[in-house]
Amino acid sequence: MTVVTTVTTKKAVVPAVAAGAAAPAGPRLASGAAARELELKRGEFELAVQLGHIRTVPDPGGGRRRVTAREVARLRAAEDFPEGLRERVRTVGTGEGAVLLGIAPGRFTKLARMGRITPVRCYLNRYRAVVWLYLADELVELAMREPELLSGRHPESDGGQDWRARNWRGRRVAMLARQTDDQWEQAAAVASALDSAHLAEIVRDPYERACLRRLQPETFRIHPESAIAQGIVDRVLLADEPDEIEWYRLRLVEALADARDQCPAPRPIADATAEDAPAAGEPPAPRPLGRTGPRTATPAARPAAPERTRRRPVSQEGGAPVQRSLLRRLRRGK
Repeated sequence: MTVVTTVTTKKAVVPAVAAGAAAPAGPRLASGAAARELELKRGEFELAVQLGHIRTVPDPGGGRRRVTAREVARLRAAEDFPEGLRERVRTVGTGEGAVLLGIAPGRFTKLARMGRITPVRCYLNRYRAVVWLYLADELVELAMREPELLSGRHPESDGGQDWRARNWRGRRVAMLARQTDDQWEQAAAVASALDSAHLAEIVRDPYERACLRRLQPETFRIHPESAIAQGIVDRVLLADEPDEIEWYRLRLVEALADARDQCPAPRPIADATAEDAPAAGEPPAPRPLGRTGPRTATPAARPAAPERTRRRPVSQEGGAPVQRSLLRRLRRGK
């Protein structure tokens, strides 16, 4: 199946496949070199990849995914380069987002808590508070699509529940699952939303658990002695309500089946935690095959990943059984 991406310019929408078909792929650039060629900061580049604006290819050596010279040439050929690409990945916080929508910060926060606006990123500030970031483009789209949310009486809340973390988790998992063809990396993306107890219950094999833990991408950099900060991060990263937990458990079972069909799990790396080490009497674990270290595949995301504006996850409506094809649709962005 051929996937055709489109490149939007000021005057036309050009198929991405056609835009770079005439030129050879050329050398594969590391993320830093590609970011410089595209005149993007590191964070802008990473988000552009996560959102699917920049296509990446696997590194033959098993390292981080790379960007071909042809892809760089395609993006640089756009009439709005580099401003257009930067604008598509521009993020804003609550204050700037409220100004962009022409509303008070309090109203903006309420819309976000209700799930009408989904964060694309977050970080911990020096006061250990979670700061949510939103795509400026999506805020503009919201204003055009639902202008009634920006004026008049405040919209009704859903029992006061804050949907920001839950919606961000769904979006993040969808982006991670779509950024790679490696089934174990896709399973690791789903596993990243479950705590170690749920993971151990679903994944009985310690080698498989070690593989999933190793492949989970880093989201926050936490000082190793900051237990308070780690607790805050866990509340953001991990599913915390029964229906959401069940949703990810089902997804993980499905993803593991796909991964096992592809190949057995690599053996745990030497620094696997004691929790994931083989039991006494088991043979020592060799190093993983075909991998030289943690692989962080550069993202290519789905803007509307499994966002949830209702209490039950989107894919769980009506309590219908979850089919394996759902994760595949999630990865394809359908």
